[in-house]
Amino acid sequence: MILTDARRGYHEVVNVEDLEGGGAPALGEPLPIELANATYAVRGRLVDGLQSVEHVAAWFRDNRERFAEPCADADLLGVGPGELRATRALRDAIRDLASVAVRGGAAPADAVAEVNRQVRAAARWRELSWGEGPAALARSATGPVTTALAEIAQQTVDLFAGDRLADLRACQAPGCVLYFVKDHPRREWCSAGCGTRARAARHYERTRSAR
Repeated sequence: MILTDARRGYHEVVNVEDLEGGGAPALGEPLPIELANATYAVRGRLVDGLQSVEHVAAWFRDNRERFAEPCADADLLGVGPGELRATRALRDAIRDLASVAVRGGAAPADAVAEVNRQVRAAARWRELSWGEGPAALARSATGPVTTALAEIAQQTVDLFAGDRLADLRACQAPGCVLYFVKDHPRREWCSAGCGTRARAARHYERTRSAR
């Protein structure tokens, strides 16, 4: 159960499908970048898509099938201030590292330390299951959200220390603050919507210059 503050009057969320997200875009990027993009912009104004425990729970609900050990409904409804702080901290660390990766400069030591701290936060292993046939089941000694954050942190290490870092981009559309991993030679924007806005802005500038 999650308690939310509706204009200073609390109400209970008892169904995971009723969780309201913070509006973060769902672009299908690698999980570290998808989490980093939970800071986004609307009409040039930065928006925090993880302002509350409800937003965090909704983000994990919307992405849970992408994790080795998906969070169950009860786990999501049990998200509290600790998970909120940890998720925001990892999100901000990834954004700091992404900014350095695409623009140059020295990586902030505190961002590197945060990623490494969360990688170590969950002991994980795979166990053998044998029902109709052999299968490997993901297991962890910690809570599912902590385990999921550790998985994102591990993918962050793999992204920034791996070959795909060369494909990381900051969207150059006007007012956009999102990142994406370039998965096609012709891709220039984080989304089709940003591409449309960027082309419209270019057309406007050309028209104004011609006048």
